[in-house]
Amino acid sequence: MAIVNNEVQSIATLARIEIKPDEVPEFAAELTKILDFVTRMNTIDTTDVEPLAHPLDALSHSRQDVVIDDDICGTLQANAPQMENSLFLVPKVIE
Repeated sequence: MAIVNNEVQSIATLARIEIKPDEVPEFAAELTKILDFVTRMNTIDTTDVEPLAHPLDALSHSRQDVVIDDDICGTLQANAPQMENSLFLVPKVIE
């Protein structure tokens, strides 16, 4: 699938990037190579390949989701100059 120069300009406009006119043919060639590679990848038979979430058998080292300070709201609200119904009251800044 060949990308032509006006398609490169359209893609650049959509991506909000500036491409100089003399760079357009080079970008067209590179994008064509990328799309050709993707087309080749789509022809590979993957019927016996198991899907995977990560290429390495790594364990997640995430911490447990536990409450470590259950009264932080009270501590934070104690420092507020004004509160109403558990909400911070602030001066209006936009008219």
